Amino acid sequence: MSIKSFGYAAHSPTDKLVPFHFERRDARDNDVVIEIQYCGVCHSDLHQARNDWQNSRYPMVPGHEIIGRVISVGSQVSGFKIGDQVGVGCMVDSCQHCHPCQEGHEQYCDAFPTLTYNDVDRHDQLPTQGGYSNQIVVSHKFVVKVPETLHLAGAAPLLCAGITTWSPLRHWQVGPNSKVAVIGLGGLGHMAIKLAKALGAEVSLFTRSANKEEDAKRLGADHIILSTKEEDMAKVKNHFDLIIDTVPYAHDLNPYVPTLTINGTLVLVGYLGDLEPMVNSVPLIMGRKSIAGSLDQWAYRHGVELRLIQPGKPTQNAYIESFNGKFRDECLNEHWFMSLKEARVLINAWRKDYNEHRPHSALNYQTPAEFAAAFRSKQTGSVLQEKKDV
Repeated sequence: MSIKSFGYAAHSPTDKLVPFHFERRDARDNDVVIEIQYCGVCHSDLHQARNDWQNSRYPMVPGHEIIGRVISVGSQVSGFKIGDQVGVGCMVDSCQHCHPCQEGHEQYCDAFPTLTYNDVDRHDQLPTQGGYSNQIVVSHKFVVKVPETLHLAGAAPLLCAGITTWSPLRHWQVGPNSKVAVIGLGGLGHMAIKLAKALGAEVSLFTRSANKEEDAKRLGADHIILSTKEEDMAKVKNHFDLIIDTVPYAHDLNPYVPTLTINGTLVLVGYLGDLEPMVNSVPLIMGRKSIAGSLDQWAYRHGVELRLIQPGKPTQNAYIESFNGKFRDECLNEHWFMSLKEARVLINAWRKDYNEHRPHSALNYQTPAEFAAAFRSKQTGSVLQEKKDV
């Protein structure tokens, strides 16, 4: 039995969004039914509604930055209950069997993930519809918990813009000694600045508009570089470890590549399509520099929980802390760790304690900071055992 739903849909590339009654698929045993409270507006919603990528299916209900409350759970769902505050991002399913899925990279599923909207359910072939609606049905593996302490409307963009920029920061191991630049100060750009700053990096903004300096500094940027001024670009030659390019349309990458240091990477997160003009390979080869791309990464199968850092902590704007139902999976806050190397050691220790001492796992520590303190005080043996002996 399907679920009657209501939303706002585009019926063609030129139509405005209009009220739309449609049916969601019936909830399965592993599903969560969510009453939608907020949905962010992502630039890709516009691309899809206007068929800019030539793959749009109509009628289409956009929206993949979804915040809501659980109103029903399937019989096989254990990580969520009615009343939980939750979020849904860009994907609602994947094959769950291929190597990328098994590694927690469902966004790179060999069979392609099932998108939150403008896609087809891989089980019953019904169209998927997004968050510009009153409710949604999602596999529990693709739902994240959202703390009640967050400003819920403000948290919605974390589910796309936030994780899209967090993913490359995490992959390229950004930390206190990193030099990061961001191209563009839109929805993705402002998230990239805040998250890079929260990880302790030196953060710069490339922009063509001098009037963005005040906003960029408020968000945490240390430096503003006008990309239209050759003298400004020359000052940062061979400087950046990572450049996050958030621009959503074709643009020239050549001015930015020389600003990368040796082994530096410019990663595209905003644009899909052919690069114009052609990229000059000379600075890439002569400096072992790279141009890469990145999709949003979400450890859906680990049951992620989003958090923002407590107000008043110096130099920190935000962090994302992952939570595996039984143990914390990510702890990357400069107040806790001297380096990313120590963070990785701590994460492994956390996992080891859980695996060896279930059900009395490292989750008994109230915060990752508490676990970090215990870990630092005793580098060998079980941190958990130390806590139990107290």
